[in-house]
Amino acid sequence: MSASPVRLGTATGRWVIAAAVLGSGMAMLDATVVNVALPAIGDDLHAGLEGLQWTVAAYTLTLAAFLLLGGSLGDRFGRRRVFAIGTIWFAAASALCGLAPSIELLIAARALQGIGGALLTPGSLAMISSLFEGNERGRAIGIWSGLGGLAGAIGPFAGGGLVQTLGWRWVFFVNLPIAAAVVAIAARFVPESRDADAPRGIDLAGAALGAVALGGITLALVRAGAAGFGAVESSALAIGAVALIAFVWFERRARHPMLPVELFGSAQFAAGNAVTLLVYAALGGIFFVLVMDLQVVGGFSPVEAGAALLPVTALLLVLSGPAGAIAERIGPRVPMSVGPLCAAVGALLMLRIGARASYVLDVLPAAGVFGLGLAMTVAPLTSQVLGAAETRHAGVASGVNNAIARAAGLLAVAVIPLAAGLGHDFARGFPVAMITCAVLLAAGGVLSAIAIRDPRR
Repeated sequence: MSASPVRLGTATGRWVIAAAVLGSGMAMLDATVVNVALPAIGDDLHAGLEGLQWTVAAYTLTLAAFLLLGGSLGDRFGRRRVFAIGTIWFAAASALCGLAPSIELLIAARALQGIGGALLTPGSLAMISSLFEGNERGRAIGIWSGLGGLAGAIGPFAGGGLVQTLGWRWVFFVNLPIAAAVVAIAARFVPESRDADAPRGIDLAGAALGAVALGGITLALVRAGAAGFGAVESSALAIGAVALIAFVWFERRARHPMLPVELFGSAQFAAGNAVTLLVYAALGGIFFVLVMDLQVVGGFSPVEAGAALLPVTALLLVLSGPAGAIAERIGPRVPMSVGPLCAAVGALLMLRIGARASYVLDVLPAAGVFGLGLAMTVAPLTSQVLGAAETRHAGVASGVNNAIARAAGLLAVAVIPLAAGLGHDFARGFPVAMITCAVLLAAGGVLSAIAIRDPRR
């Protein structure tokens, strides 16, 4: 069934935005707030860099692996229903994370948390895409991007405050009241929607192959950063590569594929997701490395390290809505080209952040330029990708785009520390990491200029 279109200025429209932003913001908040808590987690649970990488990667791994399944389940069984189930699952796993007595159990609980995130994240955007129409859809996505980005960017600051006052476990416990509010709003105010033509079958084999592919590749790269490529790492990489090839082969032939191949028949959908891969790989690397560098090398407290990203928060809040509206008016190509290039300049300015970095002279300018570029990019990019897919595939299209974004961040957390040598000398590896992220952002801007086409032309 398809619900009647919702107007942005109505009470129902505002409640839909509120539920979507709170739900996806909670998942995004958890992806960034944990980065600030990593040094405290390492000290309390006696974990090294590899254990801390897995604390981030376990969540992102299951989130990326099951996002496509979450999107397709929403299209079939109801986007609001699957969104609410994912929110409840996410809250329960968050409680387990907060109670974990060891790094191994924390990693396991984070993996469960990622599954809940995979159910709620595509549903949040799919509800907006299916319930709003025309120009209002672009405006709604802009508001969702800005407020959701606000949650992700404010996470390090809020996490720093929680770590310093209540302890690192509260970065997980804080999800419980937010989840309760999300479920209550969705049940009371959000109309249900689904794809009446969605296939009856569930692609469990595709979900399993995708999880094995991401898991094998990530395991190999994270372990290689600590021990080099040995027999275990090489075997895991081979298994992941074979599973990835099998996933593509299977999805092309399955009766009810989790990833409908016709989506990629649109060159614009494929191009938008390629830009997503580049941009979000850079973002994953920056958010993981920067807040640790500020504490480990710069001597910042958790709160100070979190506050370093407040300019990003402010710019996302103020500019994402207008950026989405501008993209609807002139097309997404210009903001998707200029935004990543601006963010790349911000990443290069972060090279100034060292052992005696000044917040005003070194951190603030870099964060400001980076945030400006990010604000110009996120809403137009999201709107462009969803606009390239049919409305009936809103859940799957959102799942694909979110899966690619999360997988990009996951691989960045695994690859960038390895390539930069952060495990051996964090201070010396930090500039290499920032240059790598700047190159990825610049490549995203160039690809947008070449491949993205404005729909009205």
